[in-house]
Amino acid sequence: MSARDDVLTRVRAALGPDHVGPSDPPPAVPRGYRRHDDRAPGDPGLLDLLVDRLEDYRALVHRCAGGDVGDVVAAALRARGARHLVVPVGVPEGWTRPAVARGVVLRPDSPTLDVATLDDSGSVLTGCAVAVADTGTIVLDGAPDQGRRALTLVPDHHLCVVRADQVVGLVPEAVARLDPTRPLTWVSGPSATSDIELERVEGVHGPRTLEVVLVDPAP
Repeated sequence: MSARDDVLTRVRAALGPDHVGPSDPPPAVPRGYRRHDDRAPGDPGLLDLLVDRLEDYRALVHRCAGGDVGDVVAAALRARGARHLVVPVGVPEGWTRPAVARGVVLRPDSPTLDVATLDDSGSVLTGCAVAVADTGTIVLDGAPDQGRRALTLVPDHHLCVVRADQVVGLVPEAVARLDPTRPLTWVSGPSATSDIELERVEGVHGPRTLEVVLVDPAP
């Protein structure tokens, strides 16, 4: 018997005869948790909660009407002094037109941009698949208005447009809307971690700045 076999034998003995083995059917998963919020997607209370969570994570949030998205994006880029903006191929032209009129150079991800170009660009603009108010999480799924993962991981500044009808209350509601075979990226605020002395460091694994444009429902 090898040392590995000896360790596994002891583990099985410690778990006892009721332990589920590899050939046994999986046990039932208890699902007594809440799976639906009482409020419908896009409810004003959910939008306020999402904003509160995002700001608590140090994200920047702008609320506007659907027709003002382009102006808000242009103002955000001007505030950062951005000269270049990476965009997935499916981003609506109206989101970028005012910025282009003010001199920002678009860098569409077609053909595929290399890492050096993404890093040099500094800013990226995308949509999203769904947002979770309870956790302040935005989910990207690689759709045409979001693009591949590298677009939102390499640039230092991520501008993300979220429509009111994409905001749900709870994580299970978001999961139900998503296709698990797609490349899902779950974003809760700017990329951040802590060093050994528990000092917060931002921008290590992704964008240092997350800026969300929340599109309020039409009156």
